[in-house]
Amino acid sequence: MDPAPANGSAHGSPPGPDAARRLTRIELPDATPLPSAYAEADRSQAVADLLAGNHFDPQGVPGGPFTLHLCVRDGRLAFDIRDAADAPLRAILLALGPFRRLIKDYHMIVESHERAVLEGGMEARIQAIDMGRRGLHNEGAELLAKRLEGRIALDFETARRLFTLVCALHQRM
Repeated sequence: MDPAPANGSAHGSPPGPDAARRLTRIELPDATPLPSAYAEADRSQAVADLLAGNHFDPQGVPGGPFTLHLCVRDGRLAFDIRDAADAPLRAILLALGPFRRLIKDYHMIVESHERAVLEGGMEARIQAIDMGRRGLHNEGAELLAKRLEGRIALDFETARRLFTLVCALHQRM
């Protein structure tokens, strides 16, 4: 995944003393391969990175660690938060509308990156595309953290990786 921003202006801060306020499992609707190997690798890496380190603190929900069932339900992004035994704790639904432009732009830039690599594009072109991708990723993470504000506290890297999964879900729609 992309490196963390150096400016430290991330939403939230590194996980504090309560290490239980994190995700230990992520469930997506199905394991059908995504349209490209690059998209599939992006999704797999996001899940692996999330499980390796995250800060996920659903407000008013005791305990932890948590399982997250992430899906699109009735045109909304559903965060179905469960305990370690997979018992439901809280569901949070977000409208997808505010994310649509970012998701569309993200998919276009991923396709551009794939084409540039396959065509043996110049390194400078690939780096420029990567910079654009990181910018969209950051914007998506900030929007996701803002939309979840007061409901789920996230650190910036957790928000970035969840945004990657939101984009992967959107490819199935």
